[in-house]
Amino acid sequence: MTKDYGRYFNRPSHKKARKRVSKETAHIDFDKHINIKNIGVGKHYLLQTYGCQGNEADSETMQGILEALGFKPTDKEEKADIIILNTCAIRENAENRVFGELGRLKQYKTTKPDLLLAVAGCMPQEESVVNRLLEKYPYVDLIFGTHNIYKLPEYIETALHGKERVVEVFSEEGQIVENMPKRRDHPAKAWVNIMFGCDEFCTYCVVPYTRGKERSRAMGDILAEVDSLIKEGYQEVTLLGQNVNAYGRDKADSNISFAALLEALGKTAINRVRFTTSHPNDFDQATIDVIAKYDNMMPHIHLPVQSGSDSVLKKMNRKYTKASYLALIEAIKANIPGVSITTDIIVGFPTETEADFLETLDLVEQVDFEGAFTFVFSPRANTPAAKYEDKISLSEKKSRLKRLNERINAGYKKGHERFYQTTQYVLVDGLSKKSDKILAGYTPHNKLVNMPGEADLIGKIVPVNITEAKTWFLKGEIIGKP
Repeated sequence: MTKDYGRYFNRPSHKKARKRVSKETAHIDFDKHINIKNIGVGKHYLLQTYGCQGNEADSETMQGILEALGFKPTDKEEKADIIILNTCAIRENAENRVFGELGRLKQYKTTKPDLLLAVAGCMPQEESVVNRLLEKYPYVDLIFGTHNIYKLPEYIETALHGKERVVEVFSEEGQIVENMPKRRDHPAKAWVNIMFGCDEFCTYCVVPYTRGKERSRAMGDILAEVDSLIKEGYQEVTLLGQNVNAYGRDKADSNISFAALLEALGKTAINRVRFTTSHPNDFDQATIDVIAKYDNMMPHIHLPVQSGSDSVLKKMNRKYTKASYLALIEAIKANIPGVSITTDIIVGFPTETEADFLETLDLVEQVDFEGAFTFVFSPRANTPAAKYEDKISLSEKKSRLKRLNERINAGYKKGHERFYQTTQYVLVDGLSKKSDKILAGYTPHNKLVNMPGEADLIGKIVPVNITEAKTWFLKGEIIGKP
């Protein structure tokens, strides 16, 4: 028997989440559909974010909604009236961290019964996760996924005033919601969603199930958001999408494309444009040409390859080969001189042999990556790869990861050394984690720079002479007074 949790009870379904129907994506105006009430006045919220930049952008939206409701932020758990964990489902370790955190937070529900505890994001989009939350974590008050963040005011009101548990996760292709409030975490750098979802269905990945189909925002809405950010003094935008360079592919108008959007942004007054994450299968020459054409397109491209073996890439359903990836890299380097290229690589995929792994090492050498996120394969429930026979021992997987990281770390160091004794324009992020006398920021090539400076430079682009190249960062001296 299914327990009745009230008017909001809707579990996820992987079978439904996999469906793709050719129909127009629904567009919702948050201002017209949501009646925000001051139910948070005098209360505080605490929001913890796990996972990718998409999750960080979602958290900024949740913060905006909460503050529009009257809640104020706090970093003290004992002071919070609502705690939201915005979760990631890409790897098992990320999920285990969340479950561990939920166990720790139970103490606050005991001392403060009216505290609302919420689990949001990608984890609730998985059937097994919601079942576990319902069975083992009865003190979690709100469970909602990636498609219905805009309904957060309704859920909070129901939990606060109706004293009902809210469990509502939509397994659907998804919609586009415009005009949701945001409370951005950085004064000069902004995430800008340009599309949502993924239709690639890599065999190891849950994203197509947790984020829905590929659906693009209207170009006019994106440009309007960037224009407002320029007026607010933002220096940099990062365009976000689960498969960002597939932007516009779902539109009937063939003139709407990722390259066309970059072209339009290239003509704006925004100083820096970045984007993530790209899929090699959708990265075309038109996109390369636009990046090369405009100075505000940053010369750093993150292009996940995952493996250098054609047989593994085929089992992963990546839809490209080692040769075609290398040809794309060659085109990028030929058109964007000095470009910095980083990637993602998975080792220990169930079908990976030693020969397959050596193909990956060979690709790393040929590309000359200047950094990578590297992982041991993590099976995700209900994905095809989770059912593949895995004969690779954990010790072998760890050995391969160690060998790969040795090559990648050398690439980090080499990528930094080429900027030694050059002048780089650094967008100052904030204070270094180790000293309030040192500033930290990023170059156009996305290299971290630490330099002495005053806090009034945060959010500004400053010229820096690079004086030392470390493996993980650069050191420098600010030139003159900006």
